[in-house]
Amino acid sequence: MLSQNILLDQASGNQNQMIHPTRRSILRAASLAVVSSGLAGAASSTRPRRILLRSSWQTVNIGDIAHTPGLLATLERELPEVEVTLWPSSVAGGVEGMLRRRFPRLRIATDRAAIDAAFGDCDLLLHGSGPSLVAEKDLARWRDTTGKPFGVYGITLPRTESTAAAAVSQKSLARTIALLGDARFVYFRDTPSLRFAQDLGCRSPVMGFGPDGAFGTDLRDDGRADAFLTANGLENDRFLCCIPRLRYTPYWSIPDKKRPFDPVKHARNEALREHDHAPLREAISRVVREAGLKVLVCPEDQTQMAVGRERLVERLPDDVRRGVVWRPDYWLTDEALSTYARSAGLFGNEMHSPIICIGNGVPAIVCRFAEQTSKGLMWRDIGLGDWLFDLDDENDVRRVPDAVLKMAKNPVESRQLAAKARGFVLERQQEAMRTIAKVLADEENAS
Repeated sequence: MLSQNILLDQASGNQNQMIHPTRRSILRAASLAVVSSGLAGAASSTRPRRILLRSSWQTVNIGDIAHTPGLLATLERELPEVEVTLWPSSVAGGVEGMLRRRFPRLRIATDRAAIDAAFGDCDLLLHGSGPSLVAEKDLARWRDTTGKPFGVYGITLPRTESTAAAAVSQKSLARTIALLGDARFVYFRDTPSLRFAQDLGCRSPVMGFGPDGAFGTDLRDDGRADAFLTANGLENDRFLCCIPRLRYTPYWSIPDKKRPFDPVKHARNEALREHDHAPLREAISRVVREAGLKVLVCPEDQTQMAVGRERLVERLPDDVRRGVVWRPDYWLTDEALSTYARSAGLFGNEMHSPIICIGNGVPAIVCRFAEQTSKGLMWRDIGLGDWLFDLDDENDVRRVPDAVLKMAKNPVESRQLAAKARGFVLERQQEAMRTIAKVLADEENAS
C-alpha cells in the first residue's frame, strides 16, 4: 500500500528523516491507492498486469543507466502488483547484474523471441526517459501490431530549426508528434518540451510534466564507495563532488562506440573547454580554501576522467590541489550514488548526477549550455532555479563559484532545499503512476 509519508534518505548514517506530507500529497496518495487497489483486485482474479518497459539506451554514462532503475523503483514503490519486462538497447558492462541484484523479479527481453513474447504477454508499452522519443520505431511497431496502449514517461522533445536544411528533421518531428498523439499519456521531463509539443498540435489524452526517470534511482554499492573514500581521505559530509563536461561527448574516443571522429563537434569542444571549466576551477578553489571541504572530481561518462584531470585538477594551484581527489576510473550508478550520498553536495556541467542526487536528498547545482537541449530547465520546474546556471550567459558564469560556496557553507539550508525539490518530484511521480494504473485498469476492463 502506498505510504502517505515521504522519506528523505540522509547521506550519513543511512537513517531516514520523516517529512510531514502536505494535504495535497495525502489526497494524491489516497487517490493512487484507490486506483492501485482496484488494479490489484482485477489482477487477482486473472493475472497481474504487465508492462513492457523500453529503456536502457546505453551504458557509457551512469545517467543513461539510471533512467531504468529509477523508473523501475518508482513502479515498484507505487504499483507493486505490476510485473515489468525490460526491453533494453544495452545492459552490458555489468549493468545487467546490477539491475538483477536490485530487482530480482525483473524480466529482461534481449532477443527477438523474448521481445515477441513480451508483445503478446504485456498490457502496456512504457517508453522510458531519454533525450527524445528514442525508440519511436518500436512504439510504432507496438501500436500497429498489438493495438494495445502505450505511454511515454520523462522525455525531452528537442527543437529543430525550421530551415530548408532541416526539412527532413521537420518531417521526422511531424511523425513523432503524430505518434505521441496516439499515446495514452506523454510526460515530458521539462516544461519547454511540453509547451513545444502542445504548440505543434500534440493531443495525447494526458500530457504533463513528468520528472526524468533517474530521480527514482536508489541503487547502492556502499562497500565500493566506502573503500574508495577511505583510501582517498574523504570523510562523510566533508567533501563536494564536481563533474566536468565538454559541449559534445566525444564518443569517437570510446572504442566500443565505434563512432567516427567529428571535426565540427571537436572544434566546438576545443573552443569552449576553458570557458566552461574555469568557473568550476574557481568554485573548487573557494570550497577548499574558504569552506575547508575537499572536492572529488569524478565522471558521469567514460570520457570525463581525462577531462577532469586536464581541465580541472592539473590547472589548480598547489595548495588547492592538495584538497582535491581525482577519480581515474569510470564507475557504475550504484557506486556513484553511494558516493554522492556521503558528500555535502555536487556541482558541475552534467545533468543526471544532479538528478540522482536530488532524488536522494543530496544538494546539487547544474551548469548547462545550449548543446544539452532544454532538459536542464527541469531544475526550474522542480523549484531549483537558484541552482541552475547557463554557461552561455556570462552573468550566470560569474555567479557559479558564489553559489557553490554558499551550498557548501550552509549544509542544513542546502539539504532542506534539496528535500523540498525531492518532495515535489515524488508528487509528480505519484501522479504519473496513477495515470499508468488507470490505463492498465481500463485495459483489463476492456478485455
